[in-house]
Amino acid sequence: MKLAIIGLSNAGKTTIFNALTGQSLDTTTYPTISGEPNFGVVKVPDKRIERLAEIYKPRKVTYASVEYIDYIGLTKGDLAQNRKVFDLIKDVDAIVHVVRAFEDDAVSHPMNDINPLRDIETLELELVFGDMEFVDKRLERMEEAVKKGKKLNEAEKKLLLKCKEALEKEIPLRNVFFDEEEQKLMRPFQFISTKPEVIVINTVEGDLNSGKSNTLQSSLVRYVSEKGLADTTKVITLCGKIEMEIAQFSADEAKAFLEALGIEEPALKKFIRVSYDLLGLISFLTAGEDEVKAWTITKGTGAQKAAGKIHSDIERGFIRAELVGYDDFIADGGMSAARERGHLRLEGKTYEVKDGDIINFRFNV
Repeated sequence: MKLAIIGLSNAGKTTIFNALTGQSLDTTTYPTISGEPNFGVVKVPDKRIERLAEIYKPRKVTYASVEYIDYIGLTKGDLAQNRKVFDLIKDVDAIVHVVRAFEDDAVSHPMNDINPLRDIETLELELVFGDMEFVDKRLERMEEAVKKGKKLNEAEKKLLLKCKEALEKEIPLRNVFFDEEEQKLMRPFQFISTKPEVIVINTVEGDLNSGKSNTLQSSLVRYVSEKGLADTTKVITLCGKIEMEIAQFSADEAKAFLEALGIEEPALKKFIRVSYDLLGLISFLTAGEDEVKAWTITKGTGAQKAAGKIHSDIERGFIRAELVGYDDFIADGGMSAARERGHLRLEGKTYEVKDGDIINFRFNV
């Protein structure tokens, strides 16, 4: 899973990046319009993997992972500047939109004052304008090609005009219904406004869990709902500065610090949980003496397609999936007991893999 951290300048993007990745990149108090992107890969915390590793004592343990990308802020009305960001993040699975809700005279705001709702609307429009620019250029090239005698791709033009109609109404494409054929046709275009989004309200420590913070969270959730984006947008509140400090602590120190602040879970775990839910992702597990590993798939994936996550040969030669749910495996005390109690079973290619299934794929190529 790949997530891009975006926002207006000085919203706290790099601070959030540090909190999620445990890195210690410098943060600035002024807007930056150049520089190199930051990348960080983190393991998805999973107690199931830890427990299976204790049982099997494998030579290798592999967690699912998330890659985060952090780059310069988006600028209102500057498509040329913003295109640098769009080109970098066009292949991500989702966007983490950091919205500033903290007051700090030492950190300038590109629009001069703190107004989270305005900032959300501003950035959303920049995504829409970025896609609009792409659509217009694509349509222009199609017209030029037709003038040169090339055959027009009618399906593509129809799709682009549908996108253009929505974008001209300032509607992000993730809020537009596209059938299966349209989705397949538009996939290479990598539109930015189709990306699911996690809106992060970046506040100060004193406002955490306060009436002010809760009211802001509720108002933004309501805004998202009224815009028809509830299925593709999640809203969470945290203090980036505090979370960045927590990311540098040991597990025991972090636990005590979180309890003292009344924070239920660190940003890393919250983000992954919310992101998995937003994207409809789950993990199935493989376990043995060689390796214990988590594999991330989309909820509803069939057993044969899930097998392809491991290797295309396994999907091609799929025979059966031998599996047991993680909870049953632990309650039974191991694979042999799970087999005796009927919890270890064989499933066909259309079986819908469940979160936590421990699977051994039988195949023949």
